[in-house]
Amino acid sequence: MKHSVAVFFGVGRCPFAPGTAGSLAAALLALGLHELGGASLLLMSAAAATAFGFWSLDGQFEDEESDPPWVVVDEVAGQLIALLPVSLWFDLSETAETEHMIFGWLTGFLLFRILDIWKPWFIGRADKLAGATGIMLDDILAGATAGTILALIGVSGMMLGWIP
Repeated sequence: MKHSVAVFFGVGRCPFAPGTAGSLAAALLALGLHELGGASLLLMSAAAATAFGFWSLDGQFEDEESDPPWVVVDEVAGQLIALLPVSLWFDLSETAETEHMIFGWLTGFLLFRILDIWKPWFIGRADKLAGATGIMLDDILAGATAGTILALIGVSGMMLGWIP
């Protein structure tokens, strides 16, 4: 069961770009979760993905600093975290339009992938930690950073009148 969670039920076995495949699966899952229960369900799911990620990786890779490419539960948790501001904004907005949601979702997906691959500053430092902590924490931080940037873009867009 732990292995199935770590590979996000087979997504991590994608023969090319498994991390991107995991992020894409998570973005699609997040869209469905938002439709079913809004930001609160997405937040609970992000917390569950994080907890299940640590659980599935517990005791594995403790002596290694690497993040195996087939482990994508970390991308799932990070991507769900990154998309929380979009979901919350749509829950709170009475004037939100579909094109804004598409833009927000795509921007959140891209920001997370860029930060997860590039691993600037504290994200890269977290990635160097051994075991489940390093595997999960860099993606959690990348997701939180992408979500913060996304929220700032949204607030700036509203202040500038680009987003109603």
